[in-house]
Amino acid sequence: AEATVISLFVTRAYKRIEEDDLKFPLIYGEGKKARVMATIGVTRGLGDHDLKVYNSNIHIKPFLSCVPEVRVYDLTQYEHCPDDVLVLGTDGLWDVTNDREVADVVKEVLMDYEPNDPCRYTVAAYELVVRSRGVLKERGWRLPNDKLGSGDDISVFVIPLGGPGNYT
Repeated sequence: AEATVISLFVTRAYKRIEEDDLKFPLIYGEGKKARVMATIGVTRGLGDHDLKVYNSNIHIKPFLSCVPEVRVYDLTQYEHCPDDVLVLGTDGLWDVTNDREVADVVKEVLMDYEPNDPCRYTVAAYELVVRSRGVLKERGWRLPNDKLGSGDDISVFVIPLGGPGNYT
């Protein structure tokens, strides 16, 4: 059976930016250095209602939201095998790794273990953390593509949705 990897963003404490919003200098910088209107990290400004762009009268608050993005997945609607997992990760993972990359890493790790070996999920989570952090080089933590590794805390849970008895 084809394995299913479900990635879930627990919450997002910021407005979903639409393509029309992406006009300089709305988002300036890369990774953890990204700033709203070159002024403040997105989640740092949630409580500052009067925050303005540096040296201007432009308020930042309309670009921030405290409403989380929530997705519901009904486990009872599907039959799952031991390779079907739910990946929960903090922004330290998702800032530098996309859904496809996460799915590829999890699939690669799970294939190396027997379906009834419970450590396979821990190893998959560990591998996601290590790959998102990158390797320490002269210019900081770097991924294999030389982009910045995550400078944020990284927590990952790989949760099995099925059990050995459900494997087909």
